[in-house]
Amino acid sequence: MKKRAFLLMLSAVLLLTTACGGRELPPPESVPAPVETVELTVWGAEEDEALLRQILDSFQARYAGQADFRITYQPQSESNCKDVLLGDLEAGADVFAFADDQVAALAAAGCLDPIPEPEAIRQASLSAAVDAASVGGTLYAYPLTADNGYFLYYNKAYFSPEDVQSLERMVEVAAQAEKRVAMDWTSAWYVYAFFGNTGLTVGLNEDGLTNYCTWNSTGGSIRGVDVAQSMLDIAASPGFASMTDTDFIAGVRDGSVIAGISGVWNAVAIEEAWGENAGAAKLPAFACGGQQIQMASFSGCKLIGVNAYSRHPEWAARLAEWITSEENQRLRFQLRGQGPANVNAASSPEVQASPAISALLAQSEFSQLQRVGGKFWDPVTEFASSMAAGNPTGASLQAQLDRMVEGVTAR
Repeated sequence: MKKRAFLLMLSAVLLLTTACGGRELPPPESVPAPVETVELTVWGAEEDEALLRQILDSFQARYAGQADFRITYQPQSESNCKDVLLGDLEAGADVFAFADDQVAALAAAGCLDPIPEPEAIRQASLSAAVDAASVGGTLYAYPLTADNGYFLYYNKAYFSPEDVQSLERMVEVAAQAEKRVAMDWTSAWYVYAFFGNTGLTVGLNEDGLTNYCTWNSTGGSIRGVDVAQSMLDIAASPGFASMTDTDFIAGVRDGSVIAGISGVWNAVAIEEAWGENAGAAKLPAFACGGQQIQMASFSGCKLIGVNAYSRHPEWAARLAEWITSEENQRLRFQLRGQGPANVNAASSPEVQASPAISALLAQSEFSQLQRVGGKFWDPVTEFASSMAAGNPTGASLQAQLDRMVEGVTAR
């Protein structure tokens, strides 16, 4: 029986083969591989939302069909991105914008891995931006902007090019016009301007966490009390006001502020308010200890990081590269006025013609990368707020400087 059944089956196969003309049967249709679902969260500045959404849309169009993208944008301040990330790395964004002074801490915490094949990024970016994105010569983030500094904006209807060379002269002109020159003394970032070129120093110790600071020095050609007295003299004028960035722009728009110290992120708003009278220049000098001291500034870059804990690290890296590409850095300049870190974008005629970028470049001679530990900020803000208010407690300037330095250098 078994032999007979076998013969019947063999006959059936032969008949089928003959019916097909001796050809092999076609293989069954292949089933397409399922498209991967890629969920990515992106953190960026709230004021960059429209720009980032446009960039995210173009990324998804570029890679359409290669994955099912579900990209979520969430506003997050670049200045405290590190603190939020380190609170829970695994729940943090896959791709995020942050200020360059946070790169060392993020790398040390394991949030950032070294950039794979970094040479192309190095060659495409300004050297200062590469340095800002590196720790110990290793690149950990993608350079985005090279403009995270500050300079002077002024209304040319009130000030001449000679006026803006001196802070005291500017304050005098503003007082005569019943207007204001604005600067934010509640931010230690801006307050550095008064100390940076005096020979008084601040910076990170070798541990990368604590600070050294000589801003209370009683020796040298410029003493700490000389700087403090200069700040008090400026604050006493009705032509000066300590204002936050938000209040500064509100004053520009309502006409009460005719000059102020800020950065490129406000270039568009200022040009809209002042039109052809919008001027920009390096920071002025100020009178201190019988000398004219050129105001200093902190400089820095904005960077894009890829979370080492991302569930889709390759796609996150592609997105970071897309956000920081030459094309999108040009777009960022066009829409937000921010200075590119990309060499080609930065050297373009439209960027070179920007008054704000030109002013930033002029100020760069008197700036240094922001490299201070976390205990720098609050003591300096406390001291400067006292100066802005006219030293309401009447405490000695030296005592207040000593208290500030004690806080800045605390371990």
